[in-house]
Amino acid sequence: MLKLSIPTWIANAAACLTGMYGDVTHQAEAADCSRQTVYDHAQKVQAAVEAEHSGGPTRAELIQETQDLRQENARLWDWLAQTIEFPPAKQHEFTVTATAMGLSLNQVLVLLALILGAQARPGRSTIQRWIKAAGQAAERVLKHLDGRCKALVLVGCLDEIFFHRRPVLVGVEPASMVWFLGQKADDRTGATWSKALQNWTALEYVVADAGTGLQAGIAAVQQQRQKEGQPALENGLDVFHTTQEAQRVLRLIWNRVDRLWEQAEVASRRVAQAQQQGQDARGVAVAARSAWTKAEAAFQQYEQSEAGWKIAHAALQVFRPDGQLNDRSWAGEQIALALPQLSEREWSKVRGFLQTEATWTFLDRLHRQLQEAEPEDELRGALVRLWWLRRQRPRATTVGAIAGASHVAHLVHQVVCHQRDAHGHASYRQVARVLGQTVRASSAVECMNSVIRMHQARHRTLTQGLLDLKRLYWNCREFRGGKRKGRCPYEHLGLKLSSSNFWSLLQEEMITALDEAKAKAKGKGKAIAA
Repeated sequence: MLKLSIPTWIANAAACLTGMYGDVTHQAEAADCSRQTVYDHAQKVQAAVEAEHSGGPTRAELIQETQDLRQENARLWDWLAQTIEFPPAKQHEFTVTATAMGLSLNQVLVLLALILGAQARPGRSTIQRWIKAAGQAAERVLKHLDGRCKALVLVGCLDEIFFHRRPVLVGVEPASMVWFLGQKADDRTGATWSKALQNWTALEYVVADAGTGLQAGIAAVQQQRQKEGQPALENGLDVFHTTQEAQRVLRLIWNRVDRLWEQAEVASRRVAQAQQQGQDARGVAVAARSAWTKAEAAFQQYEQSEAGWKIAHAALQVFRPDGQLNDRSWAGEQIALALPQLSEREWSKVRGFLQTEATWTFLDRLHRQLQEAEPEDELRGALVRLWWLRRQRPRATTVGAIAGASHVAHLVHQVVCHQRDAHGHASYRQVARVLGQTVRASSAVECMNSVIRMHQARHRTLTQGLLDLKRLYWNCREFRGGKRKGRCPYEHLGLKLSSSNFWSLLQEEMITALDEAKAKAKGKGKAIAA
C-alpha cells in the first residue's frame, strides 16, 4: 500500500525533473518526505512513462499473460500427478520381468507404447539386447543357486517337453515346486538324461513316466552310483500316466459300446419299419438280434474293464478304501484280482505298468520313512489313522443338523493317541510330514510343463538364455494362493538368500559382469599402451 498518493509522486517527479534550484527541498517539506524519496519517485515515474510509450506490451497484456501462464502451470501439475515415473532403468526392469513372465517381444513393445508412446518407447533391437543380457545373467545366477540347491533337492519329478521337435529336459522338486532342471537338449536319449542328472548328487528318489530315454538315463545313474558306492537312487513309475492311459482305454471301449449300441438301434428301427410296411422282417430281425448281441457283449466288456480298473486304481492309492494304510502285499493281491478283468489287447500297456516293480516304489519308501519317523508299530499305526481321520471328517454341516460320528471320530482317536504317548505331538508331525509329502505321480512336472507351453505359444524361439530367465523368475516368484502362499519356491526349499527378488538378483549379476568387462577392457588398453 502506498504511503504517499499518486499526485504526490507526480509532484515530486515534477519538482525534481523540471523545478528550479530549491524546489526539491520545498517539495520534500510539503510532502513530508525526504529529499531522497523525491529523487526515487522521479526515477520511477520517468521509467513508468518510458515503459508505457516504448512500444512493448501494456500492463493489461502482461497481467493477462501472467494469468494464462498460471493456468497452464496448474494444468501441467495436474497432469504430472496422473503420470508415472518411467526412466530407462524402469523400462529395462519392466521388459525383462514381462519376458520372464511369458510375454512375447511384440507384446512387450505394445505395452511400452501404451505407457510411453510409440515414439518414446525403446526400439526392438534395444529390447532384444536387454533380454539377451538378462538371459546370460540368469544363466550365471542359476549356476550359483543350483550349486547351493544340490544338497536340498532330494526328490525330483522328471519329464521332457518339446519345442519345434527339440526336447527340453524338465525337473521339479514337488514339495517346494522348485524348477531345478530346465535344459534344452539335442535329444532325449539315456546318455543325455544321465548327464543332466549327474550334477544332482543328493537326489534320493525320482518319479517319471515310462519313456525309454528317461528310464535309461535313470538306470545309468543308478548303475554309476552303485559302482562308486554312493547312496542309491530310487525310481518310481509315475502313477499319473498309468491312470491317464487307463482312462484312455476306458474311453476307447465306451466309444465302441456307443457305436455298436447306435447300430443296434438302427437295426431295430429297420425291423419296426418292415413290420409296419407288411414286409418280411425275418432277415432284418436276425441282423438286429446280432447287433444287439454285439452291443451287449461290448457293454459287458466295458463293465468288466471298469470294475477291474477300479480294483487296480485302489491299489495305487496311499490308503485302502477302508482307511488302512496300503502296503505291498495288499496291493499285489488287488492287482492279481484286477489283471484277469483287464485281459483285452487295449489294456496291454496298463498291465505292463501295473506289473512293473517301479510302480510300487512309493509304497516301499513310504513305509520305510514312517518307520524312521516312529519306530513303535502300534503308535505309528495310531498316528497314521489319526492323520487319515482328520482328512475324512465332513468340512461343514447344515445349520441344526445332527452331526454324525465322522465329526468326532478324529477327536476320539486323538485322545487314544494321547493315552498311548502323552508327548506324541512331535511324532505326529513327523508322520504327517511323511504322509503329506508322499510322491506317487509327476504332477509337479506336468504343472511346470503347462506353464512352459503357455510361454512357448508366445515365443517364436526358445533359447537356453530365455529358458534360464523363466526358470529364475519362477523360482523367485511368490505364490499367491494355496498351501505355499506367501513364499517363493526357493524359500520353501529352505535356500537362504539375502534377497529372493528376481530383478535384484539379475541386476547384481549384470552390474558385476559390466564391471568385469570394463576392468578387462582397461587391462587390454594398458597392455596395448605398454
